Amino acid sequence: MTSSLKRLGADLSLLAVAIVWGSTFLVMQDATRQTPVYTFLFWRFGLAAVVMALFSFKHFGMIDKKTILAGTVLGLFLFLGFAFQTFGLSYTYSSTVGFITGLNVVMIPFILLVFLKEKVSIYSCFGAFLAAAGLYFLSANDGINIGKGEFYALICAAMFSFQIVLTGIYTKKYDTFALVLVQFFAVALFSLMGVFALDNPVLPPNIDALFIKAIIITALFATVFAFFVQTAMQKFTSSAKTAIIFTCEPVAAGVVGYFFANELLTYIQLIGAVLIIVGMLTAEVGGFFSKKKSG
Repeated sequence: MTSSLKRLGADLSLLAVAIVWGSTFLVMQDATRQTPVYTFLFWRFGLAAVVMALFSFKHFGMIDKKTILAGTVLGLFLFLGFAFQTFGLSYTYSSTVGFITGLNVVMIPFILLVFLKEKVSIYSCFGAFLAAAGLYFLSANDGINIGKGEFYALICAAMFSFQIVLTGIYTKKYDTFALVLVQFFAVALFSLMGVFALDNPVLPPNIDALFIKAIIITALFATVFAFFVQTAMQKFTSSAKTAIIFTCEPVAAGVVGYFFANELLTYIQLIGAVLIIVGMLTAEVGGFFSKKKSG
């Protein structure tokens, strides 16, 4: 398989991840209304770690000190992203938090440039700003005022940005199964610490059909499948393009909400969705032509 086909396959796989995340947002939102967030995260990533261990037992020998360190760092940034996102939701609108969280699409090129001295193509930069504009329209909010909630959301976006960038680095150095497994256990452990710190119950208040369904769906599809594919596929594509593709998550969430939860999509939100898709295609097609030209 040529490198171009590998990149295309990786990008399509990451698009599937964004669609899965957006599709599971509704069931996760319903579950966290009755279960504390860190309790939910502990059970979600705890189950994901157990399932991942069953699939990766042949790779246990690849888990060394460096892999444990790398996986723990990824898990820490992932946990902090969820944590600050939760804090942000306590002080401002969910649409505002969603928009600011999605700004990692424009943070990542600067992180790559400042910390790794890695230049990002003009197509990825332009696609990132189109996607950011799309996120703003998709959030359908009257305005963004920087307060405590918005500040927490900015930190959340930075944490997710570093998780994506570091995944792109570590996945080329360490075994994918071992790296994902350690990351899941790390998030589960940090979530458990959050449970104890905030006096939330380890056992959910209601272990009903909604909780069980939400845990199984998010653990298997939004965690095991999604993060394994992200880790495996970032070997073949850039962190900047990964972030652009992931902006399709709120588009998928909007489509699912429209068809299954009777949520309305305004014309402004549809324009935002189109801008996100155009931004993704700009980065994808532009990257193809730039590689072809350099080749």
